[in-house]
Amino acid sequence: MVMLIGALTSLRPEYRPSSSSINDMAAHFPQEAFVRLFALENGYFAQLLPKERQRTNYSSLLFRLATSINPDDPRSLLGSELPGFALYDSKILIAGEGTDYTNIPYESAPPLEVMLAERQASVEELEQAEQTEDEKPLPPPRQTTEGRKVVYIYHTHTRESYLPALKGVTDPNLAFHRSVNVTKVGEKLMEELEKRGIGAQVNKTDIEAELLKKGMNYSQAYDMSRQTVVAAMKQNRDLQYLIDIHRDAHRRNYTTTTINGATYARVAFIVGGENAEYEKNLQLATELHHLMQKKYPGLSRGVIKKQGAGTDGKFNQDLSGNAILIEIGGVDNTFAELFRSAAAFADVFSEYYWQAEKVQAPTPPEKK
Repeated sequence: MVMLIGALTSLRPEYRPSSSSINDMAAHFPQEAFVRLFALENGYFAQLLPKERQRTNYSSLLFRLATSINPDDPRSLLGSELPGFALYDSKILIAGEGTDYTNIPYESAPPLEVMLAERQASVEELEQAEQTEDEKPLPPPRQTTEGRKVVYIYHTHTRESYLPALKGVTDPNLAFHRSVNVTKVGEKLMEELEKRGIGAQVNKTDIEAELLKKGMNYSQAYDMSRQTVVAAMKQNRDLQYLIDIHRDAHRRNYTTTTINGATYARVAFIVGGENAEYEKNLQLATELHHLMQKKYPGLSRGVIKKQGAGTDGKFNQDLSGNAILIEIGGVDNTFAELFRSAAAFADVFSEYYWQAEKVQAPTPPEKK
């Protein structure tokens, strides 16, 4: 038995046998209950429990374990019965305007062959967006990172694209392209950050192509993109922030807003609940959300926590307390709207960044 357990735990995560039911059960099992179980065998564990803390409600716990129903979450009544319902097994930590559990961000996962299929892109739509300058030219930044690249932008689902940029494509499940895709938004964000004095670099590695080349599944995309992030962090010690940009699968009515007469692709902040840096990641996403709400009301769809058997749960955010995943727009948004939002996010992020730098700067010694 010991040898079997050792063999199973030594396997890489993607090859380990798993059960969504057991995973969910363990995820919701109170830490206090685990400690009390250990205390039954070794009384010293009981010293870890605060005296004022209430005892675990075992009747409620047994009910959840026996029925897989959480009385505090009505979605659990249907979650195991409806196909695909696990896609919505997320928690809205901060709701943006109009955000609820019927329209939280999600990503479709068609076969790799579908995503890698060659499609004709509308170059005109992209070129027009690149030439359009809605905002006034920015003055030279008053402060810069002095050549240091401190922001790393990458795309785990590289080929996520947008229907307005794909000729003859109307099916949202086919909104993928090898070059005209979400990486263009990453490039725009890099440009806008640098206009504001923040050095950034963008990685455009075709993750889907790499998965196919190595015989890996789409669900292993984060394992693949993780390699690029780790390599970048080793190569550039100046990196402070990691931003993974995605495209939502929702339609236009959920992913578009109008601000001062201009349409924008809405932004959602996704936080992985299964990593050691969760609290720091959440704090970063929360502060960016509130600042975005202040400067661009309605642009943020909120902060969403994702974890459990139906999702990655980490999104490589365990690599840094300053890692975030953002969904910019959906399948129906135009590049003009996407670029507008990239500039808005850069505006918000730069204000946050320089304020954080000011707070973290060492206090100069007093003159004697």
